[in-house]
Amino acid sequence: MMIDDIPVPIRRTNPRFIDHLRACMRNRKLSYSTEKTYVYWAKTFIRTNQMRNPKDLGTKEVDIFLTWLAVERQVSPGTQAIALNALVFLFHKFLGRDLGQLAYTRSKPKRRLPQVLSHREAMKIINLMSGQTKLMVQILYGAGLRQAECCSLRIKDVDVSMNELIVRSGKGNKDRRTLLPQVLLPNLRTQINRVKLLHEKDLANGFGEVYLPGALGRKYPGRAREFSWQYLFPSKRIGVDPRTSQTRRHHIHPTTVQKALRRALQESKIFKPVTCHTFRHSFATQLLKKGYDLRTIQELLGHSDITTTEIYTHVLNKGGHGVISPIDS
Repeated sequence: MMIDDIPVPIRRTNPRFIDHLRACMRNRKLSYSTEKTYVYWAKTFIRTNQMRNPKDLGTKEVDIFLTWLAVERQVSPGTQAIALNALVFLFHKFLGRDLGQLAYTRSKPKRRLPQVLSHREAMKIINLMSGQTKLMVQILYGAGLRQAECCSLRIKDVDVSMNELIVRSGKGNKDRRTLLPQVLLPNLRTQINRVKLLHEKDLANGFGEVYLPGALGRKYPGRAREFSWQYLFPSKRIGVDPRTSQTRRHHIHPTTVQKALRRALQESKIFKPVTCHTFRHSFATQLLKKGYDLRTIQELLGHSDITTTEIYTHVLNKGGHGVISPIDS
């Protein structure tokens, strides 16, 4: 049972350095995706410094590490910035030490536009898929969700009366509401009924519990068995949670969707580097083509900064001018 989005338990007896770091992040209400990223960079930093305790390291070692990322690893400016954020948290927030003025070599900026599909291309790929993986990709394209957000949808997050999908604890640990495509309603109702039958079978077999985030599982233990909390796209199998030894049904694993998409892409003969995230980019581009304002698209996508959303204006080759080539005149 693979559970990439369930927080790792923190050791209560003989906690390690990383356990204390995780506890600090959870006390500050950081999202689990941020926690995993910061822990990864903290571990990488420690390993490149011969497993020395960060208490014995400082500005010099941080400069060397960030320069190594830029020069040797040739990471993007975004990756280097994430590593910097992780180390600033490690030293400033966790160890209570100011790093002062850093003097590392910065990664060279490489401007890359997101890969998008035309509406015809997107629908061609989707129509070559089937079952719940097809419905998931339809949601990615029709509502602009990230893959992890789609996998984590619960039954209660489908609000038919308000024509909305509710995304819980998305990127940045934020909730948001986005549109619910009307064309998907019949398939969504079928999926919900399928989950209901599966849940009733699990209950009859002595199972039926799902993972509840945060302290909800301890506060309201009965809710884990309620139908509304079940995943909209459950895994085919019940498995043992290796972190808690609980037997329960988790949501579908992202690799299942990725494999189904890869097969459809090969069959479609569309020679573009398409991933699940491509459908989110295509959602935003199609809305922009239809004349929706950037602020609306920003809210639907859950971007904290509108400059992130503005990249799609460049994808459309409008750039504020809408220039037409002389040969097309």
